[in-house]
Amino acid sequence: MKYSRRSVDAPAAGGQASGRESTAATFQGMSMGVPRRTSRDIRSDSRLDVLHAVLSAGETTRNEIAQATGLSPATVVTIVGELLAGGIVEETKSTPGRIGRPTATVSMSTERTRVVGIDVAETYIRAVLFDTALGQIASVEDARDEHDLDPDAVVEGIGRTIDRLLAENEVPREDVLGVGVALPGLIHGPTGVSIVVPHWTWHKVELDHLRERVGLPLVIENPLKSIATAELWLGRGRSCSSLVTVNLGTGVGAGIVLEGRILRGATNSAGEWGHSLLALDGRACRCGRNGCVEAYVGAPGIQLTLREIAPGHALADLDAQSDFITALAAVANGPDPDPAVLETIDRTAYYLGSALADLVAVVNPELVLLTGWTTWALGDSLVAATRRHLVAQSPGGAIVGAELDVSTVRGNSVATGVAMIVLERFLADAGLVTTSIPVAL
Repeated sequence: MKYSRRSVDAPAAGGQASGRESTAATFQGMSMGVPRRTSRDIRSDSRLDVLHAVLSAGETTRNEIAQATGLSPATVVTIVGELLAGGIVEETKSTPGRIGRPTATVSMSTERTRVVGIDVAETYIRAVLFDTALGQIASVEDARDEHDLDPDAVVEGIGRTIDRLLAENEVPREDVLGVGVALPGLIHGPTGVSIVVPHWTWHKVELDHLRERVGLPLVIENPLKSIATAELWLGRGRSCSSLVTVNLGTGVGAGIVLEGRILRGATNSAGEWGHSLLALDGRACRCGRNGCVEAYVGAPGIQLTLREIAPGHALADLDAQSDFITALAAVANGPDPDPAVLETIDRTAYYLGSALADLVAVVNPELVLLTGWTTWALGDSLVAATRRHLVAQSPGGAIVGAELDVSTVRGNSVATGVAMIVLERFLADAGLVTTSIPVAL
């Protein structure tokens, strides 16, 4: 497999003296015209191709990197030397060669530093500790009250979760290369930065509070862009140029990759497919509209579907969304499946397949991948039916050549993706990456 440059347009450094803190990503699309690529940019792309090959392989040789990337052996030797000098990769062992010197293998350096990725959702804050090969070391999770909209409470929750993660694993703060925080609905406007979730609005002052509370090099990203990043680096996105990763949970959204680049849009809000229209004058959505996709395939929407099918059902009034989805899956996969539960899942698959049919028609991806805790819980009972409805509902030949499957990136792909962005930020600050690292706000 050949690795091409997978730009994640990593968040920029955020105006601090260290150059390693970021309040959010800006993006090249806001500038007029197309920047002229320089030899330095090409070199930067090549470094990321090499890094991508090493990270994907786990352990590899310089010759194998050259074969995987299409770069010349001489270029690979030089770039690996730079990454070795920067402590990004390390030589792990030598194997005897047929002729000449032994062949050394290289892998990501995992001993020196740690990276933290944090997924902030409506109902939880999950912090994951990674080594620099993105191997998960540990994680902690704190429940959130989805009705508590106070930004200071969210900031303190993030800080408390980081403190707990590092303390429980005896990791000194100076060993943390950086922290990535994925916040829902990250929006960039021409006058500054705001974060908009339904009924949840932050501005620069809250972001400043977050930076102060975290007290470590910080990157903030949107969760949809984070899952797309994880898919590009660690999942099936390594072998295709256009894909959509759909996250199913409390809310729903899509990380979209076109021609190897994550789609951001004019204000970095591309991918809010969950708030596209599924049913005219349909169910009320928490965004204020009626008939959004999320109102039907988000966890609360699935529970509402069960209430419509069987108003007095025992699962219809479970308070915790995760408890409801887990119980729904247990009944569906049990020895005596409940017809109302089976109908709920099939109707959800119908809604999801229909909504994906429109997305496929517009984006024309090679691959649609489902991820998120609803996907993991419901598994084949949801995916197989969704695939059938997607094929049936796709207009014309839009589905031809496209595949629907479950993401191979396990664990929390949001935390994994934002941790990857932290690594890219580190490469930029070390001077090893220049392209697709936008100018700070």
